[in-house]
Amino acid sequence: MAKTKTSTYVLTLKLNTEEFQENILNKRLEIARNISNSLTNVVLKRYNLMLESKEYNKIKNQLKPINKSFHDENIKVSKETNKLRKELYNRLNDIYTKYNLTQYSLYSDVKPMYKHFKDNICSLECQAIADRVWSKFDKLLFGKANKVCFDKFSEYNTIENKWNKSGLKYSDGYIIWSGLKIPVIIKQNDIYAQTALQNRVKYCRIIRKIIRGKYKYYVQLIMEGIPPIKRNKETGEIKNPLGNDNIGIDIGTRTIAYACSKEVKLLELCPEVENIERKKSILQRKLDRQRRANNPNNYNENGTIKRGIKLVWNKSNKYIKTQNELREIQRKQACIRKQSHENLANHILSLGDRVLVETMNYAGLQKRAKKTEKNDKGKFKKKKRFGKSLANKAPSMLLTIIDRKLKYYDRQLIKIDTYSVKASQYNHFDETYKKKKLSDRWNDFNGIKVQRDIYSAFLIMNVNSDLKTINKEKCDETFENFLMLHNKEVDRLKGNKNLSSISI
Repeated sequence: MAKTKTSTYVLTLKLNTEEFQENILNKRLEIARNISNSLTNVVLKRYNLMLESKEYNKIKNQLKPINKSFHDENIKVSKETNKLRKELYNRLNDIYTKYNLTQYSLYSDVKPMYKHFKDNICSLECQAIADRVWSKFDKLLFGKANKVCFDKFSEYNTIENKWNKSGLKYSDGYIIWSGLKIPVIIKQNDIYAQTALQNRVKYCRIIRKIIRGKYKYYVQLIMEGIPPIKRNKETGEIKNPLGNDNIGIDIGTRTIAYACSKEVKLLELCPEVENIERKKSILQRKLDRQRRANNPNNYNENGTIKRGIKLVWNKSNKYIKTQNELREIQRKQACIRKQSHENLANHILSLGDRVLVETMNYAGLQKRAKKTEKNDKGKFKKKKRFGKSLANKAPSMLLTIIDRKLKYYDRQLIKIDTYSVKASQYNHFDETYKKKKLSDRWNDFNGIKVQRDIYSAFLIMNVNSDLKTINKEKCDETFENFLMLHNKEVDRLKGNKNLSSISI
């Protein structure tokens, strides 16, 4: 009988480690890295062998045009094509089984690898390592990745178990793991952690982080249930209670606009991140200068890196120091970004529990443009798109956080059909669609000027239950209230230094 899946959440706590315990943890993480790389090497050989198979290449070539037609909305796929596609994928699965490219085959492969280290790592922890390796190849097999990388020295910073009964486990304020007994820091005034620990611990995960140049060790307890409700310590009131309203979100690469009956906002996503970006770019340029000074023979006369030969890169102590400074900057940037998204998600959910958003292909926006084009002046257009903005602002992370928090209340983020709704083109007054340039940031409805992103959020808020059409009656009923909140938000933005995309 299959195990029932229950809701989970993560509780992260710091470990109170001594020096000898840290040495043992470092040793076990290095053992895990070596097992991971050995397993990756075994599976990679099988994968390369499979690529030479004529049967495999024949099926992949047959699937290419079929998959293209599936992703093209203008082409209707017949039942015969759909049946053929299923048959081809079944044959592919048979080939994967033939070459032992399955998740369960990795479990048998890892058994002889860990027997030499059974005093440090148990079987279930090695199975978790195998799962991690399989996730790499799963992406490779289904075209979500181009290659599989080995784990570098000192960059394998996490190891986990698959249950909390043996091996790595949490028990009564301690992490117990093959002779180690490390106390977990739980503060007396941390009501959230104490309440969370009353739930069942499913399994544990040890994490090593470099903070200010030193290793710090944490445990992530994967708990059963939903996170405890946070309350104000002084008043006892619930923090950020769930609202009861429709919220439309129009999210871009750097900004977010949301609208509901109580509030309309146009905000820059995690603006605090920009303060660190300048320091980050300075350190990256410094690293490049040091790398070139330490390895002059690895570069051509024109300054490009030599290709076609194996290069050895020397790292000076000053280079490593600069590298650690950059790592610390990136760590801070990630923490600030996540905290900013969590706060914004809490505020949005305090306004309403039915959150609607357009679907967006962020992976496509990251890629460089394929076509080489020229502008009106005859100069070549840049092929760069929104990769850097997406990396800094992480709009998809915000949506993931909102969806995760909604699931605690048995709800989910509602994604509307972007191509059917066309919120950026629609005019609810005369029910017409008009294409606009990316530079056109305002809509003019017979003298009523409305910011484009905010108006899109308003339309998304009033999408019908089919998620493909906009409810004109709702738009007419709520537009007067929306316009009042819109003008209030525009007045707020007028005195600020805003992004060019906001255009206020």
